[in-house]
Amino acid sequence: QVQLVESGGGLVQAGGSLRLSCAAPGLTFRSYVMGWFHQAPGKERELVAAINWSGSSLYYADSLKGRFTISRANAKNTVYLQMNSLKPEDTAVYYCAAAYGIELIPTRGYDYWGQGTQVNVSS
Repeated sequence: QVQLVESGGGLVQAGGSLRLSCAAPGLTFRSYVMGWFHQAPGKERELVAAINWSGSSLYYADSLKGRFTISRANAKNTVYLQMNSLKPEDTAVYYCAAAYGIELIPTRGYDYWGQGTQVNVSS
């Protein structure tokens, strides 16, 4: 059974940093595009960043470029999201997800989801 387990969320002051991790121990990790999503209260879940199997192709939501960095360690079956210069509007539940294949933005959606980790940014 595939499980994605996020960690690293918490409370941080505006301007601070957090590093989220997502471990996928049961996944054939190199076969999957990995993505990070966030969902703020009352809003839809949206894609924050995505990374292909090798890390050579990256996607970032326009509003987050320059502040967030996605990376992966295939040997550890883990994907990361480094979040810098955090703002109160970054407050959300952050989810990692896995999509089988090579499309950086998979047209058929993601196959597996984590349970989410809460990020709260205080002003």
